[in-house]
Amino acid sequence: MDCCGHGICHGHALTRRQWMWSTVLSSVGAMLGGGVGPRGSTAAAQTAETASAALDVLRKSISVDVHTHGGTSGITSQAPPNDALANGMLAGSLAVACLADVPDGPILGRNAAGVLGALRTPEPGQLYKYHLGRLDWVDEMVAHHGLRRALSAADLEAAHAAGHPSIVGDVEGLDFLEGKLERLEQAHQRGIRHVQLVHYTPNDIGDFQTGVVTHQGLTSYGAEVVRACHRLGFVCDVAHATEDTVKQAVKVATKPLLLSHTALSGSPAMGPTPLTARQISRDHARAIAETGGAIGIWHFFPSLEKYVGGLKEMADVVGVEHVCVGTDQQVTPGSLQDYSQWVHLVAAMLRGGFTPEEAGNIAGGNYMRVFRAAVG
Repeated sequence: MDCCGHGICHGHALTRRQWMWSTVLSSVGAMLGGGVGPRGSTAAAQTAETASAALDVLRKSISVDVHTHGGTSGITSQAPPNDALANGMLAGSLAVACLADVPDGPILGRNAAGVLGALRTPEPGQLYKYHLGRLDWVDEMVAHHGLRRALSAADLEAAHAAGHPSIVGDVEGLDFLEGKLERLEQAHQRGIRHVQLVHYTPNDIGDFQTGVVTHQGLTSYGAEVVRACHRLGFVCDVAHATEDTVKQAVKVATKPLLLSHTALSGSPAMGPTPLTARQISRDHARAIAETGGAIGIWHFFPSLEKYVGGLKEMADVVGVEHVCVGTDQQVTPGSLQDYSQWVHLVAAMLRGGFTPEEAGNIAGGNYMRVFRAAVG
């Protein structure tokens, strides 16, 4: 019997889907805990019921982390491709990870005040070269480390049916374009299907939340980029963009927009945070919802219960159908320590009052709606 590199054996052994669910059940077993005596038995039974319901949600729906760096910072890490992402996704039954390349990574760092941003102006072509190298890194992950690349909604559906984890190629910041729209088409040819307009580096597309306002929103070139995203078939992600930039992108958009990782401004569930500049107002959130889009809530919360509170806060503003999960995993420490806990997240949603249908939509269904509309 021959075993492949990500711990799944073929021949007479378990199928990938059977192995996935046996692994998830083992993870869920840790949720059930001890519980001695009648009171403990009742609590364990209630936990088991919720865990079973969470597993059912994950079987029926395609779950998606709409923004992740896949086990590296995505910024300065030189970690070689490995099986950790695929194995973690299998362990927690996460179907899809939107795996973000960070083109401005080589020039990012923290200033004397500890604020993350661009420390210098990039050399011509520097970020484009780095971006191409990161695409090669993703190609290696797909070729040898247990992941499928999704180029369409049909790809995601087929992989989920087979119990195989998938990635959506994602670029966090279009700084590598350097005014050359043809590079966007090249990215599409390389398998990217999800792009974010701005990040931490000033560019000619629009203003970003943690930078100095120089464009008063989206530029005319930025509007061309949004239109090109729709024409080529990308999910257009406006995370990190200022409210003015987003509202101007909404006027241009003909397909749903995504804002992949944030939280509601002043979130009581999140509490005091150094990330207030990256939170969004209610009007900012409603602008995304108006396009039929979705807003990903990141995991910078003290617990899963508080995280579910953050989901509720956003749902109260824009509706459950416009909320999703964008962890920014491996960049922001938070309530979800790794993907083996994904099923725990869904269970926490159910305990927090979301119905199974709502939990399934937040965990992936809402992103899938955006993806189908934008990519096909």
